[in-house]
Amino acid sequence: MSAKKTPLYDEHVKLGGNVVDYAGWYLPVEYEGLVPEHEAVRNAAGLFDVSHMGEITVKGKDAVKFVNYLMTNDISTLVDNQIIYTLMCHPTGGVVDDLLVYRYDEEFLYLVVNASNTDKDHKWITEHKGDFDVEIENISDSVGEVAIQGPLAQKVLQKLTDYDLSQIKFFHLKRDVDVAGVKCMVSRTGYTGEDGFEVYGDNDGIVKVWNAILEAGKEEGIKPTGLGCRDTLRFEASLPLYGHEFDDEITPLEAGFKYFVKLDKESDFIGKEALNKQWSEGLKRKLVGFELVDRGIAREGYEIYKDGEKIGHVTTGYKSPTLGRIIGNALIDTRFTDLDTEIDVKIRNKFAKAKVISKKFLKRK
Repeated sequence: MSAKKTPLYDEHVKLGGNVVDYAGWYLPVEYEGLVPEHEAVRNAAGLFDVSHMGEITVKGKDAVKFVNYLMTNDISTLVDNQIIYTLMCHPTGGVVDDLLVYRYDEEFLYLVVNASNTDKDHKWITEHKGDFDVEIENISDSVGEVAIQGPLAQKVLQKLTDYDLSQIKFFHLKRDVDVAGVKCMVSRTGYTGEDGFEVYGDNDGIVKVWNAILEAGKEEGIKPTGLGCRDTLRFEASLPLYGHEFDDEITPLEAGFKYFVKLDKESDFIGKEALNKQWSEGLKRKLVGFELVDRGIAREGYEIYKDGEKIGHVTTGYKSPTLGRIIGNALIDTRFTDLDTEIDVKIRNKFAKAKVISKKFLKRK
């Protein structure tokens, strides 16, 4: 089956984007290059096509109660137009997906899920509907989405709308905002460690919005940005990626995301029992940050050793464009997770020395 095209596919080709098949979608890895695009987001603004992300709506009398049963975080705490980050787990505690829940009102929740998991998530949610009074719909194919990220994101986007964007607080949303003449939903979450907005519109409208943002941001030095720097930016900001920092086998507790797992929330949720047990018994492995002392790059999947014993693997590894250092995340045996512990990364057939450091690679305001 060939990959799908987002509504912005032709724009990427026009801009000379290096388009590849990612999670079943044709998307640009980079246009000008990973480093200049990464730096544009850190210092000015970058524009991402994130139309491949999945959108699933849950409507009905039991919307909040049902979604709370599926999620590790406490969805009942949300007020209208607020967003929460959460995980959806298997009964074993492994992760089905990590996602954002947007609350429009008490009978209408909007879930934004990872592209590669959209069909799986929709099936999972539908299979667990039980007696809850809800209607579930996968609306992904009719929604386009762009993300403008960086310290100048608000300045650029504000040129295209009469709505005062400073009114949208972090992890909040506003519906029916006119952006470049297109009716959009605008939210403020980000996946780069910088300020920024997500703009959702219909497939035709999002093309207009994309071009208008690039035009409006010329003076500020905006760049179209690809998947390459999306990954380095999120990684520097200690933000996880499904399939790397956690997956069906790695729990959110092992990945260090206990904050988003409300073991004490009143309602039951799928995976609660397993996660409670894991937490009370103590974790056997944990996600840490590390820095390579020797030369080389520690790629995802590379094995980690201590005194000849295999103790885990790399989940993400890069030369950080911002820090200029070779850093990574690794899931390793908890006995070796103290800061400054020396570990060895097996790169091809040689061992490279590394040391455990904080996962908070980037100190942001």
